[in-house]
Amino acid sequence: MRIIKSLVAITIVASIFSCGNQKADVKSLESEIDSVSYAIGLTMSDQLKKGFEDVNKDILTQAIRNGLDSTNLLIESKEIQNVIKKYFTKKSALQKKVDLMKSEVYKKEGVAFLEANKTKEGVVTTESGLQYIILKEGKGKQPVATSNIKIHYHGMLTDGTVFDSSVDRKKPYDSTANQFIKGFNEGLLLMNEGAKYRFFIPQELAYGATPRPGVIKPYMALIFEVELLEIKK
Repeated sequence: MRIIKSLVAITIVASIFSCGNQKADVKSLESEIDSVSYAIGLTMSDQLKKGFEDVNKDILTQAIRNGLDSTNLLIESKEIQNVIKKYFTKKSALQKKVDLMKSEVYKKEGVAFLEANKTKEGVVTTESGLQYIILKEGKGKQPVATSNIKIHYHGMLTDGTVFDSSVDRKKPYDSTANQFIKGFNEGLLLMNEGAKYRFFIPQELAYGATPRPGVIKPYMALIFEVELLEIKK
């Protein structure tokens, strides 16, 4: 496991700098070696915090001292890797269970939101489950899946959290009409040039179980406001 190797490496290197004759903290870095040494120490501590936030600092420090002196070892050398691996394997399994429970919550929240939303005035539900409302009618032609288009979009979670927005960037987005998530693709083909719609997309037409990294979590329903600015060809 990469995290195990990383922690072991950090601990070994940290022991070189942390043990031996204890000195008072310096107040400034006087040489290039001082600066590099300090930078490496910060890097290691940052990695340790991210990879093992549950660390017991006192026990860690004791283990470094014991290891350097080869005395009073509480775990045999041959058991070190097993102890570390067992902990992180158990932690990983627990995290997966927690993530699964959260995913089920996101799924139920999305279903509840769409059930309530479909009864609101102006909301249309397609056969696939996509919901949309027309904010502004368009007068131009409709795109096909392979049309080159220019759009403005504003992507939100159902609680209103914005996760992506060409509107906020003040820069329209150029693409083909079939390069988005399923619900977005479907909605685009309903629009006429110049129109502005709001899409309410169920998780199975969005990212499902595998969203991109960020605020979008597994099985979340999404909302997009989309303006079809131009169909280029």
